[in-house]
Amino acid sequence: MTEPRIYVAGHRGMVGSAIVRQLRNLPTRSLAGGNPGSAPEIVTRSHAELDLTNQSAVNAFFAAERPDQVYLAAAKVGGIHANNSYPAEFIYENLMIEANIIHAAYTHGVQKLLFLGSSCIYPRLAPQPLAEDALLTGTLEPTNEAYAIAKIAGIKLCESYNRQYGTDYRSVMPTNLYGPGDNYDLQNSHVIPAMIRKLHLARLAADHDWPAIEGDEARHGAIPEDLKRQLHDTCTGQLEPCLTLWGTGTPRREFLYVDDMAAASVHVMNLDPAIYAAHTQPMLSHINVGTGQDITIRELATTVAGVIGYRGRIDFDASKPDGTPRKLMDVSRLRALGCRPTVGLAEGLARAYADFRAA
Repeated sequence: MTEPRIYVAGHRGMVGSAIVRQLRNLPTRSLAGGNPGSAPEIVTRSHAELDLTNQSAVNAFFAAERPDQVYLAAAKVGGIHANNSYPAEFIYENLMIEANIIHAAYTHGVQKLLFLGSSCIYPRLAPQPLAEDALLTGTLEPTNEAYAIAKIAGIKLCESYNRQYGTDYRSVMPTNLYGPGDNYDLQNSHVIPAMIRKLHLARLAADHDWPAIEGDEARHGAIPEDLKRQLHDTCTGQLEPCLTLWGTGTPRREFLYVDDMAAASVHVMNLDPAIYAAHTQPMLSHINVGTGQDITIRELATTVAGVIGYRGRIDFDASKPDGTPRKLMDVSRLRALGCRPTVGLAEGLARAYADFRAA
C-alpha cells in the first residue's frame, strides 16, 4: 500500500499551515490508508501556482496530482471591516474555490475530503451555545452574511456529493482562530491579531518609541490615520497612554488556538466512517470545533494587554459595529468523538505574540 497523497488547499494560510504541521508530526498509521513508520506525501500549491477560482486550472491540477485526501482550508477571509466592505468578493471567491475543489475531487476519484467552514454560518440570534442543528434556522449576521452563505454552501456541497455519489466528504466549523501565521493587517485582520498589533503599538507609544512604530508599519502594513495620530500624540507626550478599540466591548467570543484546530481537523478526517456517521446525519453532517468557553471583548483586551505589557487606558468606540452579540460553540459532538483542545487562551496568546514579534 502506498502512502496517502494529501492535498492541503490553502497551505500558506494560518489554518492550512497548521494542518501541514500536524500531518508532518503524526505517525502515518494515524491516517486513513497509511502505513506504520512512514510519512504521508503532502501536496501543496501557492496561489501564484494555482488559482483556485479557475475551474479548468483546478481540474488540470487534480488530473495531474491525483491526491487521495483533500483538506479544503483555502478561503478568502477577513475581520468584520473586510467582510462588511467587500461582500461581493467574499461570496464570489469562496463559492468558486469550494465548488471547483469539491467537484474536481469527485471527478478525479478523491473519496476523502475535509471542508473547513466558520462559526458565522449560524443565525445571529441563535440560542447559545451554538449547536450544529441551529444551521439555517434564522437570519445571519448582516456584516458577514456573504461569507457565511458561501460557507453554508460548502457544507451542502459536501453533503450533496455524499448523498448522490457516495463520497466521504466531511465538514468542520471552527470558532474564532488565532496563532502562528495570522494576518496582522489592520484593515483586514480578525479580532485577536488586530488587538495584538494595536496594543503592541500602544505600548511602543507609551515608551515614546516612534522609530519602532515606523518599523512596525513597514513590516506589517499601514496604520490607519486616526490610530497613527493617537500614537503620535502619545509618543510626544500630548496624550496619556490610551488605545481606542471598536464597539462596546460587551460581545462575547470564543477563541481556539490554531494548532488545536489542526489536530481536530486531522482527527475528524480520519475517524472510522461508521463512527462519523453515528454522530452526524446525512443532511446535518458538520462538526463544531471550539473550546466551549467564551470571553467578552473587553476581557480579551485586558488579557492581551497583560501579555504584551501595555499598562495604559483602553477605551471602546460604541459608534463602531459590534457584530453578533455572542458566538459560543456547542462542542459536545466533537468531545463525544474523543477530541479536546490542549492550549489555553493565556498560553496561546503568549505564543501568538511571540510569533508576531518574530515576523
